[in-house]
Amino acid sequence: MSGRSGKKMSKLSRSARAGVIFPVGRLMHYLKKGTFKYRISFGAPVYIAAVIEYLVAEILELAGNAARDNHKARIAPRHILLAVANDEELNQLLKGVTIASGGVLPKIHPELLAKKQGITGQSETILSPTPDKRGRKASSGRKGGKNSVSTNPRTPRKSMPKDSGKERTSSSTSEDGPGDGFTTLSSKSLVLGQKLSLTQSDISHIGSMRVDAIVHPTTAEIDLKEEIGKALEKAGGKELLDMVKELRKSQGPLEVAETAVSQSRGLAAKCVIHCHIPQWGSDSCEEQLEETIKNCLSAAEDEKLKSIAFLPFPSGRNCFPKQTATQVTLKAISAHFEDSRASSLKNVYFLLFDSESIGVYVQEMAKLDTE
Repeated sequence: MSGRSGKKMSKLSRSARAGVIFPVGRLMHYLKKGTFKYRISFGAPVYIAAVIEYLVAEILELAGNAARDNHKARIAPRHILLAVANDEELNQLLKGVTIASGGVLPKIHPELLAKKQGITGQSETILSPTPDKRGRKASSGRKGGKNSVSTNPRTPRKSMPKDSGKERTSSSTSEDGPGDGFTTLSSKSLVLGQKLSLTQSDISHIGSMRVDAIVHPTTAEIDLKEEIGKALEKAGGKELLDMVKELRKSQGPLEVAETAVSQSRGLAAKCVIHCHIPQWGSDSCEEQLEETIKNCLSAAEDEKLKSIAFLPFPSGRNCFPKQTATQVTLKAISAHFEDSRASSLKNVYFLLFDSESIGVYVQEMAKLDTE
């Protein structure tokens, strides 16, 4: 015993040496048990432990946001299901997994929401008319001479002679709705007369939305990688992609809350307002998001536009929870019109694609009536 030191050496586990929380030794045991035919390298269980730890942290973060939005202090299976189902990548990874006691995603038919809003009388409900009714209404307007499209012409752009007809009808149809294929669930008028409209449609119809401006939430590089960006690129085609590339060269990287306006060639809208939205969790992220919304409205007013459409914010890690983003957006829009006193904007649309976002917007827009 004379050759041994009096101090006992502490033994580190494989998880501690690898810098992960999940047990590397137990995963090695499972690998040997399930794949006993093959040789397993020393780093295989370390890699698996790191991947599983990352996925668990991702799901817990999104589930925590869902629990906070529902005013709960404990994460329940329901919150885990909402976190997975509302994230595109996690939903694809776990599409065959059943979460016990998780329930299902909220699914309310748009007509039921519109009927409920009409009964309560909290907001003015407008259902999009069928193409036949829309055609009869337009023809009756031509007889009277007051509602004719030719009474409010818009100068066509020289570079887009084929789309001049869409531009002429944009200002006239945006007052009744963004066009066919879009269901206006409810609407609310502000003090100065601006109308906030909650609209539902499929994301593939984004190119046919007849409004003056579409707000594209993006990053500093004005990329088209998110779901909204891909839909805009698919609808606009190569012409829109070339316009975005030219904007990147001339504008450079956008600062947080900064906006950039580009023509929307290939779309029914007149232009696209790209805005750099802040990341959730950063310093003063809610104030920066409110500034972003106000900058989008100011950019539309600088272009003398009459209608603007806001699209859903991206979902996932470091992205705003839906309820928080909705509250900040409505607050910023109301504050902007109260401070401006005069604005060219008459219609503000919220184009939504999923039932959960619709439910959040219906709830938050109803609160505006009580303020």
